[in-house]
Amino acid sequence: MALLELKDVSMVYNGKVKALDKINLSVEKGDWLAIMGPSGSGKTTLMNIIGCMDHATGGEIILDGISLADVDKQKLTEIRREKIGMVFQQFHLVPYLTAMENVMVAQYYHSIPDTDEAKAALKRVGLEDRAGHLPSQLSGGEQQRVCIARALINYPVLILADEPTGNLDETNQNLVMKIFHELHEEGHTIITVTHSAEVGKEAERCVIIEHGKIKKVYENHHENLEGYFVP
Repeated sequence: MALLELKDVSMVYNGKVKALDKINLSVEKGDWLAIMGPSGSGKTTLMNIIGCMDHATGGEIILDGISLADVDKQKLTEIRREKIGMVFQQFHLVPYLTAMENVMVAQYYHSIPDTDEAKAALKRVGLEDRAGHLPSQLSGGEQQRVCIARALINYPVLILADEPTGNLDETNQNLVMKIFHELHEEGHTIITVTHSAEVGKEAERCVIIEHGKIKKVYENHHENLEGYFVP
């Protein structure tokens, strides 16, 4: 059984604006999938639905054996907290908390904060020596690595990354993507949402979204995607 299954998933706003139109998608455990498309293509809407931040208006979504169609907003939040590790372009770190405390915030909402586990998560992304630093004392790349540590701390079944290198220079982009490669090799299931062909081609499978529909799926596409650039 797939870890994530989308069957004829649609999203309509205000009864007339169709953001997604019958999306069918299957993600197996251990997959690394990239979702790409230009602005307005529907990829952010799709990310919000997969990330249990919004309900689809049509179709069926099954995550780790749980159907999301009939659950209320509170239950959706619980599923997101239990099942998904989120990595954001804007980092969303609490400015007055240290790197370790920011990681432990995720534990607080999930179970019980554990200093040793938080330290281990930061060590996993190469930041054990920056555990006591505030976000303002960290570079953009370091802040993103704190986000990855925070996403990993509760052992999610799915890592969902929204433009994970969007605010990073080339050096830090390469460093972050190296971590994603390591996570994938360890068996983590990853979905990256991006407009960058450079990021998209790192995944083992890439789904191109345009006008709310899947236009094309690249399998083992590292060469095929070279000519695909999203404005």
